[in-house]
Amino acid sequence: MATVLLVRHGRTTANTSGVLAGRTAGVKLDEHGLEQAAALGERLAQVPLRAVVTSPLERCRATAKAIERRQEDRPGLAAEKGLVEVDYGDWSGRALKELAKEDLWRVVQVHPAGAAFPGGESMAAMSARSVAAVRRWDARIESEHGADATWVAVGHGDIIKAVLADALGMHLDSFQRLVVDPGSVSVVRYTPGRPFVLMTNTSTGDLSFLRPPKRRRRRRSARSDAAVGGGVGTRG
Repeated sequence: MATVLLVRHGRTTANTSGVLAGRTAGVKLDEHGLEQAAALGERLAQVPLRAVVTSPLERCRATAKAIERRQEDRPGLAAEKGLVEVDYGDWSGRALKELAKEDLWRVVQVHPAGAAFPGGESMAAMSARSVAAVRRWDARIESEHGADATWVAVGHGDIIKAVLADALGMHLDSFQRLVVDPGSVSVVRYTPGRPFVLMTNTSTGDLSFLRPPKRRRRRRSARSDAAVGGGVGTRG
């Protein structure tokens, strides 16, 4: 199937103030976050993107716009509710240092699969809908543009961690081991057999290897197979 670049939005005013933004309206990129978004646009300009799909929240839309405007063939933006931030319910807008004193905080750290936020959603529900959204879009883009197509999903930290955990075959209880920084890019290539995680939490580096080849050099049936011994690498 296609390849997705999982992009976390740039740094926000909530990030720097230590507040759990959740779905609170009006949370914008700060000055550094705007710089991160611009850098993402420049970094991804070398990769032809078939779609730029984003969480509806402002911080993600601003990041997605910075990426989309640098594309030679402007694909436009598509909002996807499945990528929206976790509904933290009563926790939204509260200081992280206060939330760390709650009993639920420990559950979120060690057993997120069993965590549900008061007045909000469970982490398991978040994982299910975000993974379903990414896989649905990936199948759609491959159907429309072929197996070499590449696209971007702009979302939030826990959303991307959940998608990566699914791709890695990790239980949700282990997803806190993953780190997804603001302005980072992670790359997953889906195939009929399994997903391949090509990169995680990168802020620099050449992405030109994601350009579609001018001529397919191997049969599609081999794309699901892992190279025994490691192979020549993704850039080989």
